[in-house]
Amino acid sequence: MQADLIIVGAGMVGSTLALALEGCGLKIVVVDAGPLEVLPFDAQAAFEPRVSALSAASQRILQRVGAWPGIAARRASPYTDMRVWDGSGTGQIHFSAEAVHAEVLGHIVENRVVQDALLEALQARGSVELIAGARLERLQRGDEGWLLSLADGQQLRTPLLVAADGAHSAVRRLAGCETREWDYLHQAIVTSVRCAEPHQRTAWQRFTDDGPLAFLPLERDGDRHWCSIVWSVTEDEAHRLMALDDETFRAALGRTFEQRLGTVLEVDPRLCIPLRQRHAKRYVQPGLALIGDAAHTIHPLAGQGVNLGLLDAAVLAEVLEAALARGESPADLRVLSRFERRRMPHNLAMMAAMEGFERLFQADPLPLRWLRNAGLKAVESLPEAKALFVRQALGLSGDLPELARA
Repeated sequence: MQADLIIVGAGMVGSTLALALEGCGLKIVVVDAGPLEVLPFDAQAAFEPRVSALSAASQRILQRVGAWPGIAARRASPYTDMRVWDGSGTGQIHFSAEAVHAEVLGHIVENRVVQDALLEALQARGSVELIAGARLERLQRGDEGWLLSLADGQQLRTPLLVAADGAHSAVRRLAGCETREWDYLHQAIVTSVRCAEPHQRTAWQRFTDDGPLAFLPLERDGDRHWCSIVWSVTEDEAHRLMALDDETFRAALGRTFEQRLGTVLEVDPRLCIPLRQRHAKRYVQPGLALIGDAAHTIHPLAGQGVNLGLLDAAVLAEVLEAALARGESPADLRVLSRFERRRMPHNLAMMAAMEGFERLFQADPLPLRWLRNAGLKAVESLPEAKALFVRQALGLSGDLPELARA
């Protein structure tokens, strides 16, 4: 099979790119190892453990590619405030949407909900070919572009290949793309919990000596007592916590969270995810681009990973459409380098900021403890500084693609 563009990975980022380019005149094929089935949504079902904190910029992108109605029809939990504090000191800070005249800071959405809404939109339009159960085994580059060999024997050819196949990208590995990566020696425990008190549509984050603990607000049929938790701890502590029975785990979680929402009454099954930072040295080669987690993975400290990936997709779509309008080949390295120049500095800056926060809040020396508490207090006393942070998080500033602009 021959295509003008093959996207490997039909996850949130790959599907968004396909929808953003739909109708641009290219024959687009999306291949994925999964079944690519949209299952009926049960509004009473338990929350999926893996969620994303979608920014306003991400919401605009998903609206403009036609996926947001499907998300809203399923389940999305808006939040208007964020409260962050240092568990080892007195520093704290409060961010609010009201400070920048916005209705919400973002939405907490289960990854499965976003994925299904995107697949639903792709299937409804029908102009992008989807190949399910397609595991990439070999990748070869020739004069005419890329030859993809799948596990079932099928072969695909394309001048332009986009890797959107996640942190353990087969495309990145087979194409020989180099990365810089390191292990945080931490793991994140994720699950959903029901608390005695409502979450007040607030995202809560406490920095502990082991790592950050986030309670992210979830909503089901008007019930605001549920939260998604992301608890970053050392590997040994993760093993200990995962071995606890539910009652003992709930008690430990409540103590660590300082009972800000009262007693933790229920806990869903837990997942434990190793934390590793990874960044490709280049996002592009001739006829190849890496986007989303295939290009960069980030500490889940502020829930920015998927937002960076959606911006990657929107910028790449914008660059490719502009190249087509000018009569340029979208597979040309000069074209793809425009995408890299726009996205790499932003992604590196966000990764550096998250790395700095992570190191600062795990630092034991007394001067650094004093510094971080003084910093939180200083920012809390400066409305302008807080508003600047909120506008950046919302995606209201910076080099935004057209799909993300207000």
